Amino acid sequence: MNTSGPSAGLPLALVAGDQEGSAGRIEELLNANGFAVLRTPNGQHALLRARSTNPDVIFIEAVLPDQSGLELCRTLLEGTHVSKSTPIMITTPHNPTREQRIEALRAGAWDCIGPAADPLELTLKLHAHMRAKLDADRSRAEGLLDSATGLYNRQGMARRVQELGSYAFREHGSLACVVLALDLDPDAITAGDTAAEAILKSVQALKSSGRLSDVLGRLGPTEFAVIAPSTGPPGALRMAERLVSAIREITSARGEPAAVRQVRVGYEAVSNVGYAPIQPVDLLIRASAALRRGTAEGGRSWIRRYDEGTGPSVPGSPP
Repeated sequence: MNTSGPSAGLPLALVAGDQEGSAGRIEELLNANGFAVLRTPNGQHALLRARSTNPDVIFIEAVLPDQSGLELCRTLLEGTHVSKSTPIMITTPHNPTREQRIEALRAGAWDCIGPAADPLELTLKLHAHMRAKLDADRSRAEGLLDSATGLYNRQGMARRVQELGSYAFREHGSLACVVLALDLDPDAITAGDTAAEAILKSVQALKSSGRLSDVLGRLGPTEFAVIAPSTGPPGALRMAERLVSAIREITSARGEPAAVRQVRVGYEAVSNVGYAPIQPVDLLIRASAALRRGTAEGGRSWIRRYDEGTGPSVPGSPP
């Protein structure tokens, strides 16, 4: 894999698909907004070009001549063709359905885009995604990322919470940390591939449900953390509920037992870092402590704030 990072000149977009299809529409939009575009007609060519050029972003038509767009997306992410922080978008000739968007996210795509997508909004999102990719590639080179998921590791999270805390201190802003633990079904643990798939799907749920400003990390095999700028205690609780619901939805296949039995959450947040009597890294420590102090009841998911009793169960929890 080429790891030279984004080009010093125009950002490079790899577009896989037919000029007459949705790929042509995306290519026109990218050309008009300062991107260098490399288009390939099918999935096999896209794999070769991705490996040799290290694009800043990849667009894939949902249906390609030699394979499905989702299959190509999974192949790109499972191999060494691109870094795991490379944004991949699935494009459709019609506005995608909810089911199409969910399937795209399950395959590892960052989004599923139809013809009604706002050009300006899409362009701004792309630049934000590419800044995140550049930061992630640099962190990977510095040993701050988890190689399996592309998320920050413990060292990376410690550095990022200090950086975000320093900014929040200057701006008198709020800051929150949420730590989640996945309790896997014993049968899923026995079947290693099932457990790995559940973990990767949970990571995708965290990525798709969070904001661009949120920082995601992996603290252990089934333990993850989110640092959320501009988020006080009420917002942290809402975010935790949203993340748990997203993990449940993406890891529960229809007609099959859920690989993730429950999601346990600990969190801590301050409304004004400038006046908080703790260091930013203490938010991460406290959220982890809240997770470990809680107890499961009846196998249901739960959310707890530091130094508090068990918080309200997430929507859909058993009574």
